[in-house]
Amino acid sequence: MAETVIIGLLKLLGGLGVFLTSMKLLTSNVESLAGEKIKGLFSKISKSKLAGVGIGTAATAIIQSSGAITVMVIGFVNSGLMSLTQAATIIYGANIGTTITAQIVALGTLGSGSFDLNLLFGSLAGIGALIILFAKKDWVKKAGGLTAGFGMLFVGLSLMSTAMSDFAKLPEVIDFLSKIQNPVLLVFVGALLTAILQSSSAMTGLIITMCFGGLLSLDQGIFLTFGSNIGTCVVALIAAIGSQVNAKRAALIHLIFNIAGVIVFMLIYPIIFYTSGVTYGMLLEKMFPGVISTQLAMMHTLFNLISVILVLPFSDLLVKLTEKIIPEKKAKDTAVVLADKGVNFIAEQFLSTPPIAVAQVKKEVVYMLKLAMDNFDLAVNAVKTLNLNDRKEFDKREKCIDFLNKELTKYTTKLLNLNISETDRKFLGSVYHTITDIERIGDYAENIFEYAEELKKEGKSFSASACDEIDKLSDNIKSLYDITLRIFSNNNLLLLPDASSYEQAVDTLKEDISQNHIKRMASGECSAETGALFLGLITGAERIADHIYNIAESVKSYANRNIRPAAKMFK
Repeated sequence: MAETVIIGLLKLLGGLGVFLTSMKLLTSNVESLAGEKIKGLFSKISKSKLAGVGIGTAATAIIQSSGAITVMVIGFVNSGLMSLTQAATIIYGANIGTTITAQIVALGTLGSGSFDLNLLFGSLAGIGALIILFAKKDWVKKAGGLTAGFGMLFVGLSLMSTAMSDFAKLPEVIDFLSKIQNPVLLVFVGALLTAILQSSSAMTGLIITMCFGGLLSLDQGIFLTFGSNIGTCVVALIAAIGSQVNAKRAALIHLIFNIAGVIVFMLIYPIIFYTSGVTYGMLLEKMFPGVISTQLAMMHTLFNLISVILVLPFSDLLVKLTEKIIPEKKAKDTAVVLADKGVNFIAEQFLSTPPIAVAQVKKEVVYMLKLAMDNFDLAVNAVKTLNLNDRKEFDKREKCIDFLNKELTKYTTKLLNLNISETDRKFLGSVYHTITDIERIGDYAENIFEYAEELKKEGKSFSASACDEIDKLSDNIKSLYDITLRIFSNNNLLLLPDASSYEQAVDTLKEDISQNHIKRMASGECSAETGALFLGLITGAERIADHIYNIAESVKSYANRNIRPAAKMFK
């Protein structure tokens, strides 16, 4: 017996390891190949609850990981890009989408004799490996990784099924498992094991193979599966640690939703059993006669579908409940929030879904650029009015720019070490230069603000004509910034000639303004002291324009010149 148990455990561990690795391989390669589709799905989020459920279902079906989708949603809520109600509906959909994995696992148990689906699909692991080995193009390699992952899933299932068959031959094991019949205990065990594995898909696959191998009855498997729906919430709860209040609420919604579904099904069970003597297993045998694995997979799907149907009408009440359980913290002063906030969009949670993390990097870069340009506006206004009251706000933004420079660099480096598409890799490579350009814009803005301080200290000011020229130069730089923002945000290279025109206009203006100022100094309209500051200001402004145009041009390194503008997310 001891030898059989050891061999069985080794097969089980090997099968489980291959299964988990296959899920990781599937998820990472699907994310790379279908990343844009996932972004597109989330760009269609609206106030419709059904749309949210559909998007959550589709996204999870694509990625094959409800945990990744839930963590992603928590990140969006944490960044303020998604409302709590929208997040709730997507979480509901993710629970439906994750049942696809159980259906695939059930499929793997079908077939016998000369037609073994495990053997047929398992061979895809070798085919995928060969594609990875010999393919030249990046997308073909990722397609090979996807194929290998799908094949490995069935190899893992085959090993686990064999292990279960070995255990099923041992009377002692059967006797022990037959004693665990208490539904509440089975739910608890299912939740605990899923929390340890941190994968409801792996747990469901294990339960299905145990039932198919004869180790567990269908009813035992059903209650263990109920528990796995609670255990999977651990991933979301961990992701919410250290997040904003709404992100914690989203994780709590996930937990309450799954617990509520289990409670409903646990309350219905004794009513059915004691009134008619029928168990869930008996009902499933009548509904889906045949293979036990298919019956369990269908129960998993029905459980989540019915839970969504029951909870969806009460989503708003559920959101209000979480708001009472986790109340809003006392609001801080706006200036303090700016100083404390740090990053707005990037978060560790998104690293589990690289295509979304890349999209968040772009949003953070746009935010950083806005901070720098806001400081430029403050500096120009200070030079013209000599009103230095905005210095404190200016310094807070400058500190935030410096902080973002460091954080984006670290985050981008982490992303480059993950499995991402070639286009995303090129974009992230350009980000290093882009954030350096933005940091330099912030530095030149600070120089301009210092000119204002020096003017006020010396009791001097620029002439009305000089201020008019500053306005004209500033207006062209703002127009260049607006065009660049559209180019960078939407990968729209069709606007690059417009950006070039504005950049050239700034260069021309700078030369004309310099000549005009030299004439004013010659006529005595401006002093030599103010003249030096003015020339420094327009030189700095012209360099700001250069850095903005560098950002627009950086898009050429990763975007197709004829590409359509990307869909805007979360309008």
